[in-house]
Amino acid sequence: MSQSVLEFETFPGRTLTLALFKNCKNSKDVRAAIRDPTMTEFAYINAALIVDPFLVHLAGYRALAAESSGRLNSKSLHTELIYDISGTRHVAESLKRFGITDECKSLLVARFDCKPEELAALKSRIQGEEVPLSELASLADLNLIDKYYKLTKAELQVRSRADAAAFRIGAKDFL
Repeated sequence: MSQSVLEFETFPGRTLTLALFKNCKNSKDVRAAIRDPTMTEFAYINAALIVDPFLVHLAGYRALAAESSGRLNSKSLHTELIYDISGTRHVAESLKRFGITDECKSLLVARFDCKPEELAALKSRIQGEEVPLSELASLADLNLIDKYYKLTKAELQVRSRADAAAFRIGAKDFL
């Protein structure tokens, strides 16, 4: 199994399961299926925009905190995860940039409190190679990451790209 399960100390019993796929051939079909109300909800993230799994963990924490306080900025916990992983305060722009597109070749799929049968059903729908989460950085598009998080060369001289993006995620409510 290549998926990873993240836990949240502040939210006991809550987990976030991640599965990474590359060379996806049916992103358009997966994207169309997102709108199907009979499908189990997952967060489908463009893996090219995520340089480190820690960013997903941080966004997951923010999403759970928003849910527990009744302050979701989006319609569901899984869309909140995508919103929280972005550096912008605009929900639609976050989903457009960090969600999957018809042309996505690498997908990072996440589900809170995922059951094994839900994950198995997901894997049967994605036509791509499931790879370990350790390959995430190798799939990253650094130019797009810099653009969407508004990272500067000067900033990247003193901190890592993952640290700079984490700062944007953590401070988004104050920027």
